[in-house]
Order: sequence, then C-alpha cells, then structure tokens
Amino acid sequence: MNFRTILILGALSAFAPLAIDFYLPAFPAMALAFGTDEQHVQVTLAAYFLGLSIGQLVYGPIADRFGRRVPLLTGVVLFTAASLACAFAPNLEWLIGARFVQALGGCAGMVISRAIVSDKCDAVDSAKVFSQLMLVMGLAPILAPMLGGLLVNTTGWQSIFLVLTGFSALAAVAVALGLPESMPAHVPRQPLSGSLRQYGRLLADRVFLGHALTGGIAIAGMFAYIAGSPFVFIKLYGVPAEHFGWLFGTNAAGFILVAQINARLLAKRGPAFLLARAVWVYLAAGLALLAVSALHTEKLWPLLIPLFICIASLGCILPNASACAMNGQGARAGSASALLGCLQFSVAAGAASLVGIWYDGTAMPMALVISLCGILVVSVAMLTRRLQNARALVQAQV
Repeated sequence: MNFRTILILGALSAFAPLAIDFYLPAFPAMALAFGTDEQHVQVTLAAYFLGLSIGQLVYGPIADRFGRRVPLLTGVVLFTAASLACAFAPNLEWLIGARFVQALGGCAGMVISRAIVSDKCDAVDSAKVFSQLMLVMGLAPILAPMLGGLLVNTTGWQSIFLVLTGFSALAAVAVALGLPESMPAHVPRQPLSGSLRQYGRLLADRVFLGHALTGGIAIAGMFAYIAGSPFVFIKLYGVPAEHFGWLFGTNAAGFILVAQINARLLAKRGPAFLLARAVWVYLAAGLALLAVSALHTEKLWPLLIPLFICIASLGCILPNASACAMNGQGARAGSASALLGCLQFSVAAGAASLVGIWYDGTAMPMALVISLCGILVVSVAMLTRRLQNARALVQAQV
C-alpha cells in the first residue's frame, strides 16, 4: 500500500478521536454559552458515542453492496456538514442532534478504512498498515485537547468545529481525488437484504469473533485507564492538572512506539504469533498494577511502571488482532469491519462504566478492571489460537 493511501486512511481514522478529544476543553465555555452546566453538555458526547455504535453497523453492508468509495465520500461529506452545523448551533438541543449526525458521518472512515486495508493487503501487510495507523490513534488524544484548549481561549468554542469542518472537507477532496475504489471488480456485491444474515455468519465464525473480542477487551482496559486516570493522578496523588497531560502523553508515546516496533517485527513473524505473545505482557503488567494498587502506596511511580507497560502493549495487540480478524473476509470485509468496531466499542464502553460503578476513592477500581481485561484477553486469545490452528489443520487435510 503506497504512502498516499496510508496518509488518507490516517486522516479518516483521525475523525473519531478528533471529534471526541478536540472539544473536551470547551465544555465550560459551551455550558456558559448555552446557559447550562457541564453535565448537560456531556450529553453531546453521549450522542456522538450512540451515533458511532449505530453508524458502524449501517456502513458495513452498504460498503459491501456499493463498494468502498461512494459510502466513504458520503460519510465524509455528512461529517463536514454536521461539523458546520455544530459550529452554528443556536442551542444545546441542536448541538446534540448535530453531534449525532456528525458521528454517523465520521464512523464511515473507521469502518471503510479497515475494509480498504483488507481489500489491498494480506494479513501481515494489514497488520503493518494498522500499526502505522496506530500513530494517529496515539497522537490524537495528546494533541487534540491541547489544540482545542488553545482555540477555546483565543477564538471561542465554535472555532473547534470550524477546524473540524475544514479538516474533513480537505479529507473529502483527498478521497475524491486520491483514493480509487479498492473493492476488486470480481468480488460479488453483497445484497443489503442479507445484511443481518451476514452479521449472523460473522458472529458464528468463532475465529473472527475471538480476534474481535481479543482487541475489544484490550481496548476496554484502555478505556478503564482513560476513565480512571484523571482521578488517580490528580485527586488521589495530587498531580497538578496542567501536568496530567504529560503523564497521559508518556503512556500514549509508549503505545505509539510499540506499534511502530510491531510493524518492523512483522517482517519476521506473523500477526498471530506476535498477538499470542503480547497478550501475556498485557496480563503480567495488569496483575502487577493490581498488586501495587492493593498496597495503597504513597508514591505514584510504582503505579506508573505497570500502567505504562499495559498501555504500550496495546500497540502490538490492537493492530494484530484487527489484522487477524479481517484476514480473508473478502466480499464481506465491510460488514466484518463494522461488526469488529461495534463489538470493540461496546465492550470498551462497558469497562469504562465499571470503573465508575466500583469507585471507592482508591486506584483499585481502575487496576481491577485492567487486570480482569488482561485475564480475559489471554483466555480469549489462547482459545482463538487453538481454533485457528484446528481450522488450518482441517483445511490442509482437505
């Protein structure tokens, strides 16, 4: 896959993290502008998550029926229009609706980017591309809040959505001019009437489901970290709020570094091999984090070490799990990508909720959820590995 295509797919992959992280510093200003509180402004975030969940399942069958290019362009244009509507929202209700539509457009890039990679690459090359796209996924949470805070303080919260409008408009031009149809002409187009049956077949495919859940449970641990780290760092250990970004950024840097190392290791070892090893690193670090949390240490650094290893290991787990799940999907790559994203997002959102439900004023809830995710990741990954080996043996005999 050439650099231009990877660059365009990277921009499309940035839609979701930018639309989520970019405007978080604007919550107080938006609450003031609409005469409400930040809790009500947070509904706009919930609306975006809802749109992501619904939209992914819609785009998958459409991409398998009409190809990748037309649905992708439609989604990017919809995101652009909705971003502009957010910028000129006259009230909070309008903004909530516009954010929902924005998510419906933005998730096209998430779903169809994976399908395009599957169209063009085998399992090893897919894992390499996904590792490169992890660079975007890691950088966006670091840079977006910083830039968003700068824009809010200088030009107002509306400028955030105007920047998103401009960015997505440029992405639409890039897709129109530089991203040809990737779905091979000889691949049969799947009818929309069979989309539910297609999802049923994918759910019945235990190897696909296992790889999807391996990635989803690993992401769930990251969501638990995102949900719990502000309290643990700032409230529990007294880290100044302005320094929180440095700790958050350090872990994100570890994630990015390992993802790039993973891309190089794939030249010698396949994604399934690396995935089977990385999940044990994740588990060991998660259990170490739980043990340190149970000691209620007065120092923060003993927590930071296993936490860094946990987040960094995701740079190997996520691209390889995605590549293994998408391998060989062919004509149903769009539906497979949609179901993969929906499963991963749903599991991750549930883990973040558990951190809040189990809140007890210590680091234990966050550590407990991450360690449980580690146990489940290893269990699911090892079971999936055995199923995959058994399937390969049967195919070899045939």
